[in-house]
Amino acid sequence: MYESREHLQTLTEIRSLMERSAKFLSLSGLSGVSAGVVALAGAGVVYGRLQTDWFRVLNYNRLELYDTAAHAQIAQFLITVGLAVMVGALLAGTYFTVRKARRQGQTVWNASSKRLVWAMAVPLAAGGLFCLALFRYDLIWLALPATLIFYGLALLNGSKYTLRDVESLAYCEIGLGLLSLFWPGYNLLAWAVGFGLLHIVYGLAMYYKYERNTA
Repeated sequence: MYESREHLQTLTEIRSLMERSAKFLSLSGLSGVSAGVVALAGAGVVYGRLQTDWFRVLNYNRLELYDTAAHAQIAQFLITVGLAVMVGALLAGTYFTVRKARRQGQTVWNASSKRLVWAMAVPLAAGGLFCLALFRYDLIWLALPATLIFYGLALLNGSKYTLRDVESLAYCEIGLGLLSLFWPGYNLLAWAVGFGLLHIVYGLAMYYKYERNTA
């Protein structure tokens, strides 16, 4: 009986070592929280700039009221805000992830993190080009749902290289993006929920599940 328990413990340790080498487990829940806060700030900036309510902003019927020059200004503004949100979220997320990795005595840039980055980079790059094409053809109201969908696909593709909990977030992002395609008047609200609230809820859940006792 004692030998069986010893063998089981050995197998468990081997499995844990293999999982650590194959997956990037230093992803911090606080990264999700910080990304969500940055996204909500970006949505607030868009809301304030366009000076309209959350349920009509960027509706395709409303956009028809603007001329071509106004469309170009709106597109440029949204792209600028989107890039700012992405950079801010990446910087904050990198900080918390590096901090967690150092506490675990691990390096951030290793084979598992490289696989994760590559797995997410392809859907994100494709989604970015697709959204730029939507802006190019004045289909601005479709761009926000598209960002949610492609981001969800990137998370789903990368979930096999990190915590499996990321898969649940991916399905939520994809579902919310698809839903907002059929209710275009709610697309800014959906964007704020998807990139903002969902990230905060997910990040807090991951923090209390994996990091609270080790912080």
